[in-house]
Formats: sequence, C-alpha cells, structure tokens
Amino acid sequence: MFRYIAVLCFCVAGVQTSFGQDTTVANAPPVVVKTTPQSGAIDVDPATKEIVVVFSKEMKDGSWSWSTAGKNNYPESDGKPTYRADKKSCVLPVKLEPGKDYAIWLNSAKFGNFKDAHGKSAVPYLLVFRTK
Repeated sequence: MFRYIAVLCFCVAGVQTSFGQDTTVANAPPVVVKTTPQSGAIDVDPATKEIVVVFSKEMKDGSWSWSTAGKNNYPESDGKPTYRADKKSCVLPVKLEPGKDYAIWLNSAKFGNFKDAHGKSAVPYLLVFRTK
C-alpha cells in the first residue's frame, strides 16, 4: 500500500508546475504517449530490431536517458539512440533474446535527459515487456 502511495506522490510531483499555476499542455512536462513494443506485452518477437518511444512534445535532439531497471533485463544495444524527423519519436536499436523479460526506465529518479525542446525533463516511465 505504501509503495503505491509513494509512486503516486512521485508521479504527481513530476507534473507539478509553479505553485498556484494550472497544468496545461503548454507548461506540462513531456510524457510518454506510446512505446513499441507496448509496455506490459508478453509476446514480443525476439527478432524486433528497435525500441521506439513517442513523447507528447518535440524533444531535444541528442538528449536521452535509457536507463537500467535491473541488473539483467536491459537489452543489448545495436547502435546509438536517434530521434526521427518528427522529433517526438526516439529509437533505440536493440538485439533481443527469446524468452526474456526486459525493463527500461525512460528517464528515472537519477537520470532526466529525455527533455523537451525547452529543456523540461520528461516524466519517468518504466517500459517492461517479455519476448516469446
């Protein structure tokens, strides 16, 4: 129970704006709106060659925090991350193994380099999936 409350407080604190100011699309930090593979998927093809994260806002090029969420469940990378032309989609080339659980923080409590074009860090997001 307390862990869920802590997570809720962390998430709410992550989207807090100036005291007394309403949160709007313009002043809110960027958030993850889509991932490929989808978080929670349990049947991801191990032949998948890239992980894609899409944010709600245009992001700062060359700035990201793909972080480990455990000792043995971060994918082997097959190159450097890049942003697509839309500046919202960041791609990480990977080599996945069959029958394995993966967990990746997109930003975290320690790392916040996924930033929008104005330098505001994205709200941390945990991407978790399993290959078939």
